[in-house]
Amino acid sequence: MQLSRLIGPELEQILRENPSEVRELLDEIHPADFADIVRELDDQRAGALLVELPPDFAAQVFEHLEEPQQETLAEEMGLEHTARLTSHMDADDRADFFSVLPPAIGAPLLETLEKVDPEAAEEVEELSRWPDTSAGGLMTTELVSVRPGLTIGQAIAEVRRRAHEVDAVDRVFVVADGGHLEGTLELLELLRAGETVPVSDVMQRNVISVPPELDQEEVADVLAKYDLVTLPVVDQRGTLLGVITSDDILDVVREEHEEDVQRMGAVQPIDEGYFAASLGVYVRKRAPWLLVLFVGGFFTTTAMRRFDGALAAVASLSFYLPLLISAGGNSGSQSSTLVIRALATGDIEARDWHRVLLRELAQGLILGSMLAALGATRVLASGDGLELALVVAATLVCIVVMGCVVGGMMPLALSRLGLDPATSSTPFIATLVDVLGIVIYLGLATLLLEAVARAHPVVGVP
Repeated sequence: MQLSRLIGPELEQILRENPSEVRELLDEIHPADFADIVRELDDQRAGALLVELPPDFAAQVFEHLEEPQQETLAEEMGLEHTARLTSHMDADDRADFFSVLPPAIGAPLLETLEKVDPEAAEEVEELSRWPDTSAGGLMTTELVSVRPGLTIGQAIAEVRRRAHEVDAVDRVFVVADGGHLEGTLELLELLRAGETVPVSDVMQRNVISVPPELDQEEVADVLAKYDLVTLPVVDQRGTLLGVITSDDILDVVREEHEEDVQRMGAVQPIDEGYFAASLGVYVRKRAPWLLVLFVGGFFTTTAMRRFDGALAAVASLSFYLPLLISAGGNSGSQSSTLVIRALATGDIEARDWHRVLLRELAQGLILGSMLAALGATRVLASGDGLELALVVAATLVCIVVMGCVVGGMMPLALSRLGLDPATSSTPFIATLVDVLGIVIYLGLATLLLEAVARAHPVVGVP
């Protein structure tokens, strides 16, 4: 944003006085930085600026803008200018743009695009068949392919001829008649081989590919596992449909991370930026979980009221409640975070629940015992007696074990049900553990008081 604030005012002045001079600045500014400048302008000036830019550069700038602003600028620029701009966008980004447009704008814009660039319009319709979060929704049809019967020299000539059609070429796809994917050629291998060598002798036949229906998170896992820069998408017959590039996967990873972070904070995912989203959006996204957690707090007060006799008999019991429930909530949050991450990276699956359960039990016992020793020492140092120290120590072991088990098993249960494990948000687990922790603590205290009452009749339990 610093660059936009530095040169933004100067750019606005040029735009007002002589818009055509804006083109002279393009060699000095990256499209992503130029997009920052566009974000700082009002809709009218931003639209006018994009119209003045060369279509290919304007398309790169447009791709870096958020979807709500893209829609607004499309209306501002008009059908003709927007269609010309979108014809220069990458196929997958163009399809994503059309997918978020309301029919009142998208339909006439697609008709205009058919007149400007029929092939681009056809690609939009083809890619729109697949959900945005699937491999088909991520792929682009812009790739370089050659026939297996060509020689290396002929293949190099074909790559040169079609290089202007794609943004980057790291591998060439070998496609037979009917579009069947036969193999791939790394660019370096293509340059090393002799020109008269047949492509079929050099190509890699064991091709890692994904079906178009595969979810984007699983696509990211495949790309990371095999250290690929591009990943072909093929249908059930082996026909090459398109290719997914690593830059698209980086966007997916960022989006999924943002969603998980928001869910773990008990907020439904918000796509817009902090200031871009309206107040109403924030209220709608935060209120449901906040209400659920607030109602969950009712159980905490109910549990405490159930044991009001114990609290009245031994006032010191209430002093240690915050200490105990925080230990349970923290242990649950730790386990939940570790298991959610392990699920995301593929280290564990829902079927591994029994192994996770044993590990969390072991961790809970060890960690709980450590905290129990420290907690008992604190109670004794306060002069509250051995009985209360034993209650606090026993409660800490139980509550930490419970926190670890609940925090570890809940993401697995949600995963088994087909839900996002991140939904087991930290506040939700903390609320559940709080209630159970209070029941355990005051339940043990009540048993202790009853034992004391039986041993010393002068001490009564209300």
